[in-house]
Amino acid sequence: MYPNLYYVFKDWFGVEWNALKILNTFGLMVAIAFVVAAIVLSSELKRKEKLGLLLPREEQIIVGKPASMLELMLNGLIGFVFGYKLIGLLFSKPAEVNAQDYIFSKEGNIIGGILIAAILIGIKWWERNKQKLKEPEHRSVRIWPHDRVGDIIILGLVFGILGAKLFDNFENWDEFIKDPIGRIFSQSGLTFYGGLILAAVAICWYAVKKGIKIRHLVDAAAPALILAYAIGRIGCQVAGDGDWGIYNSAYVSDAYGKVTVAPPGEFDKKLQTYADYFTRGEVTDSANHSLYITDRFYGTLDKVPHKYFKGPSFLPNWFFAYPYPQNVNTDGILIPGINDEHNRVLPLPVFPTPMYETIICTLIFLFLWSIRKKIKTPLVMFGIYLILNGIERFCVELIRVNKTYQVFGLHPSQAEIIAILLIISGLACIFIGKFRFSSLKK
Repeated sequence: MYPNLYYVFKDWFGVEWNALKILNTFGLMVAIAFVVAAIVLSSELKRKEKLGLLLPREEQIIVGKPASMLELMLNGLIGFVFGYKLIGLLFSKPAEVNAQDYIFSKEGNIIGGILIAAILIGIKWWERNKQKLKEPEHRSVRIWPHDRVGDIIILGLVFGILGAKLFDNFENWDEFIKDPIGRIFSQSGLTFYGGLILAAVAICWYAVKKGIKIRHLVDAAAPALILAYAIGRIGCQVAGDGDWGIYNSAYVSDAYGKVTVAPPGEFDKKLQTYADYFTRGEVTDSANHSLYITDRFYGTLDKVPHKYFKGPSFLPNWFFAYPYPQNVNTDGILIPGINDEHNRVLPLPVFPTPMYETIICTLIFLFLWSIRKKIKTPLVMFGIYLILNGIERFCVELIRVNKTYQVFGLHPSQAEIIAILLIISGLACIFIGKFRFSSLKK
């Protein structure tokens, strides 16, 4: 596993640059996902603009005006937060605290925050002062929908994180009540669909405000959304962030994470060997050193979730069962000979569900990309995306461990409930598109 870029460079190039530990692998993949989504979305918006489906808007801007106090304050605030955390990571972070926990904590470097804030305020003032005119002028500019992709992506990022945190805390309400501040500032706990829903609301509000037809915007966004999700799941897989599946009882693994086919009865023997891990969570020795640690424990061994599935021999074992050695969650048993902070491996292999989602969602993207020019009716493309996304997530949830709810005698997870709602919403979009917009095509 590569919890951060330090491990990537150490494994690939044999160099140990400690400064790279602040660059979380999952965060990097999320950033790449947003960039790729912006490129795909912009391309689709331009295509729809050429077809006359989306039109520009005339807006009035003021040229030659000096920087306002609000602009300087916003730049200063952004600079302070950035400097508070970045300078803190470089010079104030305790050695025993990992970079990700530090970023999401309340700690930082005040002097660094003030310094970066002053620099950004100065840059904003200098840029505006350089363009200042004796008399500011009002000018009319034409702004196309694709020109607003930057704003759309920022809205998606901000409200996506807020929504992901919000839905995760709803799903884990008991833990939130016990430690609300800790849950809010924790690096863990991000529910994808919560982020998708809140970000969608914010972006649709923005589109209405800017005169962008939502039905064409969501159709253009469909391929970008599924591709961004596929890339984000690469981060989950590579970092080992805990978003894996249930145990695959057809395989076992050793203390170093090597996976082999399980002889008869071997899986149950391993369960007994690490019974404390599965039933108690964290176990320490007489010197108070953690031997096992996990946030998923089940009370009794018969409640440990697992399925037996032995893959074909021409595919590697890790494709069906993987123990996530040196995962970013530091979940599992100690790996012999490794003494850094990421020194644990799961005692038994699990289904690597993030990898499955990356593969499936990439195929969905290719399918959507291949049919995008053939679909002329608004909302149909987005409806197909919702249906395929919902089916994909519902199927994956069958082999993933998540908190469940009791609904009419069934016990679905939050993701399964939302996946069903996505499928229903997708069908509704297709129905509305066919019966309301099929004759308009615009």
